[in-house]
Amino acid sequence: MQYLTSIIIGYLLGSVPTAYLLLKITKGIDIRKSGSGNVGAFNSITTSKSKFIGLVVLLIDFSKGLLTVYLINFFYQDIFLLPAIGICAAVFSHNYNPWLKFKGGRGLATAAGGSAVLFPFLLLVWCVLWVISFLYKNNRNVIIANVSATVLSFLIVISTINIAVKYTYPSAISNLELILFTTILLSLLLAKHIVPFKDEIKRLNLPVRGNKNAN
Repeated sequence: MQYLTSIIIGYLLGSVPTAYLLLKITKGIDIRKSGSGNVGAFNSITTSKSKFIGLVVLLIDFSKGLLTVYLINFFYQDIFLLPAIGICAAVFSHNYNPWLKFKGGRGLATAAGGSAVLFPFLLLVWCVLWVISFLYKNNRNVIIANVSATVLSFLIVISTINIAVKYTYPSAISNLELILFTTILLSLLLAKHIVPFKDEIKRLNLPVRGNKNAN
């Protein structure tokens, strides 16, 4: 029953369509049909032309993950697996929103909010790697930085699992438990980045192909 309760808490909180509601109310815009169609903070900025709206979306989506962990820990203290399941459920429902015909965001803010409490080691590693990836060779590409940071974070957590497990709150009872959580959570993030990542790679290669054809 406690597993089901954790899933329900996470799923319901994660399913709140923050960007959709905010842009619909303030701008009369359906974010699913604007910009990239992604129901998240970055597309909120692009679509609304407002950094403030994007920041509000980011903070609320972050809070969905944060609140998921706090609520589950309130009911079931000192059990790592339950809030871990809750975060995964929250990210899943955010990414595949049941109220928006299973369209949604990419889950980064919600995952970050939950990880900030449950597994801050992962969040810190991801943020550092994201900055490095974003600035590397003046890349400045958000999607590529997202994917790079997510993949590299997984590798670092797995390779330092004996250290990483010490930074879980509540404590994970085993390395395997933490590995499963990290794998599922990061896989959910990557799943929503596959298509935009391919698009970005193609876009970045277009000038090169054009030069080859010209020669």
